[in-house]
Amino acid sequence: MSDPSILAQQANDPSFDNVWEEITWRGLVHVSTDATELRELLAGDPITYYCGFDPTAPSLHLGNLVQLLLMRRLQLAGHHPLGLVGGSTGLVGDPRPTAERTLNTKDTVAEWVGYLQAQVSRFLSAEGSNAMTLVNNLDWTQPLSAIDFLRDIGKYFRVGTMLKKDAVSTRLNSDEGISYTEFSYQVLQGLDFLELYRSHNCVLQTGGSDQWGNLTSGTDLIRKAEGASVHAIGTPLITNSDGTKFGKSEGNAIWLDPALTSPYAFYQFWLNTDDADVIGRLKVFTFLDRAEIERLEQAVATEPFKREAQRTLAYQVTSLVHGVAATDAAINAAQALFGLGELADLDPATLEAALRELPNTTTAPNALVTQLLVDTGLTKSLGEARRAVAQGGVYLNNVKVADEETTIAGSVLPTGVAVLRRGKKTLAGIFVE
Repeated sequence: MSDPSILAQQANDPSFDNVWEEITWRGLVHVSTDATELRELLAGDPITYYCGFDPTAPSLHLGNLVQLLLMRRLQLAGHHPLGLVGGSTGLVGDPRPTAERTLNTKDTVAEWVGYLQAQVSRFLSAEGSNAMTLVNNLDWTQPLSAIDFLRDIGKYFRVGTMLKKDAVSTRLNSDEGISYTEFSYQVLQGLDFLELYRSHNCVLQTGGSDQWGNLTSGTDLIRKAEGASVHAIGTPLITNSDGTKFGKSEGNAIWLDPALTSPYAFYQFWLNTDDADVIGRLKVFTFLDRAEIERLEQAVATEPFKREAQRTLAYQVTSLVHGVAATDAAINAAQALFGLGELADLDPATLEAALRELPNTTTAPNALVTQLLVDTGLTKSLGEARRAVAQGGVYLNNVKVADEETTIAGSVLPTGVAVLRRGKKTLAGIFVE
């Protein structure tokens, strides 16, 4: 996971007077409580702030990375982060726009709490006077009886206001409706902010703008229960320039856990960023300063074919999340696949991960290359496969295939894989049984 040495090198951009100006320039503030007060608050003495992460999966994803890096920027400015992993809210789940969540078992949620706490800890420093503190909302909700919850917390919430929250109203207008369980989620999140205000003097919560209703549940609760004014920042939902949801393709999230999204796939995701999106991504997901990002913006405008901004983005974010060694291995694998390096010299796990991202097939050790071209979809028929070989456009482990009767025997790497290529750019992975 994340490389501590990379995080240690980061610093807030000195060209900004304060961290509020920087996060605003980076496009990290979509909605907030009073902006003038927040600017003064973040420019003054250190404050305590928090963001919550629910264990509804065994890993955080790119949407969560936005929050982690915002938290890191605030920590670099001297403020004290609380990393909340929701052992109780994870048992409920916040309302999704479409349908009820499938509730996981208590044992599963407890296991995932540990995974997410480890991930959060890798992005926030545990040293110094403003060291990150991990908290779990199960610690204060589990001892609370239903009667106490309704009397002490529920009395501050008005049903009319709760019904107007975007997440609730969307579900109420859907065929699925909403259960009382998910309807109550905003009360639990409000309770979290109240508890952290009381126990840690926490005065700021961050989260995605789609969580704004839940964020303001906390600010409203503290105002009513304690007579105090606290703040919230909602970051924009990151979408691609064409309006599609960022970080997902056919329902598959880009996970921070390398076992769920390999460093190779992670690197390629960033490398394939559209020109229209890359500068915004550099602002949000890297610690490059304004001068360097503006230089890369000029490079996109004048020499987009060089894709310098994309390569910088991919290297910076992959190094931050998976470390420099894994990033270099991913780059080496990509080069070797296209004949710019030795396949046999690659880390076996990285090569396998790269081949899994390609069209691939599993076969016997003496299979014909022509048949494998069909099996992997590089050609539509055996006749087309034979013609491709005859025209000199087929390569096995970057060696040209000269005979249509060639098999993969003798070309398989010791790890049981091979790389099949048609032309300059069309690749497939071969896994030998």
